[in-house]
Amino acid sequence: ESHLANNDKEKVAASLGIVNDAMTLMPQEPIHTGKNLNNGAQSTDKDAFYVNRTEIEAHRVNLQHLCRICGGSFKNDPYKRSHPVHGPVDDEMQALLRKKERRATSWPDLLNKVFKIDVRGDMDTIHPTNFCHNCWSVIQRKFSNAPCEVYFPRKGTMEWHPHSMSCDICGTSSHGVKRKKQAPNPQVSKKLRIIAERARKIMYARSRKQVNSKSIMKKITNCQKIHLSTKMLIVDYPADFVKSISCQICEHILADPVETTCKHLFCRLCILKCLKVIGSYCPSCRYPCFPTDLVNPVKSFLSILNTLAVRCPVKDCYEEVTLGKYSHHLSSHKEK
Repeated sequence: ESHLANNDKEKVAASLGIVNDAMTLMPQEPIHTGKNLNNGAQSTDKDAFYVNRTEIEAHRVNLQHLCRICGGSFKNDPYKRSHPVHGPVDDEMQALLRKKERRATSWPDLLNKVFKIDVRGDMDTIHPTNFCHNCWSVIQRKFSNAPCEVYFPRKGTMEWHPHSMSCDICGTSSHGVKRKKQAPNPQVSKKLRIIAERARKIMYARSRKQVNSKSIMKKITNCQKIHLSTKMLIVDYPADFVKSISCQICEHILADPVETTCKHLFCRLCILKCLKVIGSYCPSCRYPCFPTDLVNPVKSFLSILNTLAVRCPVKDCYEEVTLGKYSHHLSSHKEK
């Protein structure tokens, strides 16, 4: 019995020793495994963060070669000309604005007026910081009204988005393979040439058929009852000066004058009627002209025009008034 009791005690002690060993070993392994998992996750996050920062930096570098407005590449310009979006206006544009009696000191103001975009809230990781010389020429044409052909490559301004896995700007897909350029289809290009040639012939035939007679344009405007004749001027001005202050269509004194891109002056009502009837061409030189291209002349010319003295055409009224006050004087006759 004592021998059996001793054996039972030894078995219990041995079992207790195994349990103690197990208890001492169990809490160490999970802690060690958790530390390894945390270290692995941290290293993965660091690698992903580093790759993300690298891609964003490469995206920002690629943006420096693109135009903020049209999205074109500066490499297409043989002179590699570019202008800062947030910089001051250059001397050439400043002289042009001063000549047109306009005021603008920074490019954001001009870009907002011409292209209707606000660049003040741009970020260098999303938006380019320069614009191309072609867009600069568009701005120059807008304020100079010069009769020159300027090509704007897009229907509207470019929309910019943050960098993503399928970024078109970086030129890579999600797998990192560069995009392959598609070869131009010769049949499609031939069709386009045929269509362009037909359109050119049609436009030429229409331009040949358009009437440029002043008598017919006067009948179109029919403004002799609302516009003042140059015979109403009190002073006998030189013929060239009278021609400069008269409409090129009705040959009356300019009423609400507008200026075309080809530098010709018309009454607003006369030019709008003619553009509607004869087409989008200047009645004087046949240069393409649209109602949206009409602008007001410079203020100095308008001030000279408003100081001209005219004789009141109302019967039994021999008063002499300036052209700027003529509408007020005529309203007094209507009240009577």
